[in-house]
Amino acid sequence: MAEPGPWATTGQLAFDEPLICGVDEAGRGPLAGPVYAAAVILDPARPIAGLRDSKALSPRRREQLAVLIRERATAWAIASASAAEIDAINILQATLLAMRRAVDGLSVRPSLARVDGNQAPRLNCQVETLVRGDSLEPAISAASILAKTARDECLRELHLRFPVYGFDGHKGYPSPLHLRLLAEHGPCSEHRMSFAPVRAAARDSGDRAS
Repeated sequence: MAEPGPWATTGQLAFDEPLICGVDEAGRGPLAGPVYAAAVILDPARPIAGLRDSKALSPRRREQLAVLIRERATAWAIASASAAEIDAINILQATLLAMRRAVDGLSVRPSLARVDGNQAPRLNCQVETLVRGDSLEPAISAASILAKTARDECLRELHLRFPVYGFDGHKGYPSPLHLRLLAEHGPCSEHRMSFAPVRAAARDSGDRAS
């Protein structure tokens, strides 16, 4: 599966001055697949109109903006933490890990990271948390868009490996369809076994098999 690696791909440095990166995640709530994070340093000389919380954008508009962010940002990186890592260290710590990987993957060290929410990863720079930052800070909005589009692509590829779960539609979230298919087939290797609905499905499928 083609997926951004832990240290990701970066854009290029465009200017030499104090740099602020926005950091956001995608995929904390789903029952399957990795959690993604992105870090973006915007270039004020190359503004991008229409940046906002990825959830407020249509899939088509997110994809369009993701292309512009990659083209125009001073630097960007996308990273992830796997379902196995989520199960090992819990979803919050896995999210913070993905954020740290994304910031570490930038081509230049920022002086300040503005992180969406109220939980701060440990980074090699100053960190500022901002609740609803994906609606308030353009760099966080850009990171939200990159993280969301990368994770959606990952789930489309997971659908090719595990078509019985419909990952291309619900993207791993606990929709009624996903819960029904999970109950019918039991979990796959990309499901998060530490999440209660997945544990219940695994127990029930084991009971049926015994």
